[in-house]
Amino acid sequence: MGNTGPAELLAIWEAGLAHHGPGRALLLHRAARPESAADELLSLPVGEREADLYALRRALFGERMQIRAECGACGEAMEFDLDARDLGVRPRERDGPLRVEEGEWTVEFRLPTVADLEAAAHAVAEAGRPVDAEGGDGAQASTAAARARWVLLARCLVSVHRAGRPVPADRLPVAELPEPVQRKLAEAAERADPAADVTLNVACPECGEATRAELDIASYLWAELDHWARDLLLDVHLLATAYGWSEPQILALSPLRRRYYLELCADG
Repeated sequence: MGNTGPAELLAIWEAGLAHHGPGRALLLHRAARPESAADELLSLPVGEREADLYALRRALFGERMQIRAECGACGEAMEFDLDARDLGVRPRERDGPLRVEEGEWTVEFRLPTVADLEAAAHAVAEAGRPVDAEGGDGAQASTAAARARWVLLARCLVSVHRAGRPVPADRLPVAELPEPVQRKLAEAAERADPAADVTLNVACPECGEATRAELDIASYLWAELDHWARDLLLDVHLLATAYGWSEPQILALSPLRRRYYLELCADG
């Protein structure tokens, strides 16, 4: 995990305040793999990044994860614990591309990388921009989702054959691929890289209905880091005010000693 002491974590948090989702995820990933360059991190399969972030989360905050979700049926707020050791399975190393056969179609593709995911997200943002006064939000959302799906799949195609004849993957409109083929591609990718998309199926204690909830480890970990950083800065402020110590001196204290000094301040 490299050097992820309090000062380094605060620097990551401070840098992340100027970014949003993808930028913050990259900062967290660099903390998990400090020896890797940004280009290398972007070229990793999505599940490899998620596994790194789960490992970083365990190292920083432990194995227990508290999850909050809302029941899709009755709206009841739900809270439950997860064991982070059960999450973040790394994708298996493969010698070649994945292969799917369905009807007259044979498709080979690679697992999506972090860069592919960011390109798809960019496509969603572009498709979500209003181009005229016609159409509603629902139509725009549908177009954005379809464009993202097409971008992601098109980037990952290695070869496509239809009835034994090659179809140039770089000139194939992804919309031409039949729905059963696209579904099989998604299923094959999920089996090969299960950590890329962790979806929880949660039964509501009130109504008993099941709700599917996606667990985004990058967003979850950033929220924890943000809460931790703000608490730590408050500790620094209180101890600096009480004792005149500098921030590096306070951060050098162990959490236990820091808490003890704070209790002394409160008692005084």
